[in-house]
Amino acid sequence: MKLQLAALAAGLTFILMSAGGASAAAVCGEGTGQAATGEPIIIGAITGKTGPDDFSNSTRAAKAYFDCLNANGGIHGRPVQYMVEDDQWNPEIAAQLVAKLVDDQKAVLMVGNSSFVECGANADFYKKAGITVVAGVGVPRECFFASAIAPTNAGPRVSMLGAMGYALDQLGAKSVVCIGPNIPNVGSWSCDGVMLLAKEKGFPASTILIDQGSADSTSVMLQAASSNPDVIVLGMSKGSAVPLLVAAEEQGLNEKIKFVSAASAYDLSVPETIGPGWDGKFYVNMEFNDLEATTPDNQNWLAVMDQYGQKSDPRDTFAQAGYLAARIAEKALMSIDPANITRETAGKAVADIKGFKSDIFCAPWYFGADQPRHNANSTTRMAVSEGGKWKVVSDCAPSPDPELADIRAFEKSAGINQ
Repeated sequence: MKLQLAALAAGLTFILMSAGGASAAAVCGEGTGQAATGEPIIIGAITGKTGPDDFSNSTRAAKAYFDCLNANGGIHGRPVQYMVEDDQWNPEIAAQLVAKLVDDQKAVLMVGNSSFVECGANADFYKKAGITVVAGVGVPRECFFASAIAPTNAGPRVSMLGAMGYALDQLGAKSVVCIGPNIPNVGSWSCDGVMLLAKEKGFPASTILIDQGSADSTSVMLQAASSNPDVIVLGMSKGSAVPLLVAAEEQGLNEKIKFVSAASAYDLSVPETIGPGWDGKFYVNMEFNDLEATTPDNQNWLAVMDQYGQKSDPRDTFAQAGYLAARIAEKALMSIDPANITRETAGKAVADIKGFKSDIFCAPWYFGADQPRHNANSTTRMAVSEGGKWKVVSDCAPSPDPELADIRAFEKSAGINQ
């Protein structure tokens, strides 16, 4: 299944600026230019800002969009009060924070969440509390196997398998080493998918799990190279992936082995940081559109970040995810009588979303009402580092992750993305 950007852009139902650059005015909500002054709508989020890496880009982008929305009439006159908490990459803190946001602050939705630990800590809580989560960046397996959580991103496993599929089809891969973070239901879950695909294709594969922030990059690279793989696939955050690539180049491995990565390394700063030694040799999966795409919604995301975000806020794939999560929440809330926005009505409105279109997505996003799990974003692109920038090298293609069989079956039965 290949989906063309033009078809998606033409189907946008949201009024967006024309593709003329991020300097044009950001468009949010009803575009009234009048600040919302009614009773605030409480929306919460949990992110991992302090810890091994700053993982708060999704919530920063969601906040920028909600600020833009509030400056343009809000939700039928009611502003969104967006409350973000930092779980510090600690499951116990994540559990304490969700109780604060949901029980004490009475949030009606959770939107833009981005954390390595909070889905595992809070999935059961969300279900019992009857609150729906439109996550920005789902990371551990629990983010994609919970009835109340629906991420906008593809997730590390689906993204990594998208990269591995490209390596098989385009790079002639016949052996692979998968490197992932030693975090429960993150690294092992993602690399297990690579191992399963390798088994199906009949080629050797192995896994290395490392502690982010404390692993010796040179030792890890030498260990990975010891089996002479055709491809090394990375599932690390940008802050951990770059040192691994630097160590690999120091050992000359960039001349012998192809390196591919999940979308976590897709950041505009990476190609220049790793340098020309990686030109045409480091490929990343893109869970969303090209960060610099001139398509309408992608340009609106950049305009929102420029006008309502901070200059220091990254313009990366995780920021795209948070922007999309906020837009989905907006669409759901706009469909409700503003005097009757509750946790129940907001959750139902999100569950009813079946075809949310944006040129940032490869395929329309849907919640999947009454489904036990959610992974609507499973069709992705690839890019390669070239001349200090990313060069898109593939059209949208479905991830070959065998674990998506139930998602594909549901989509077929519901007539979604066929």
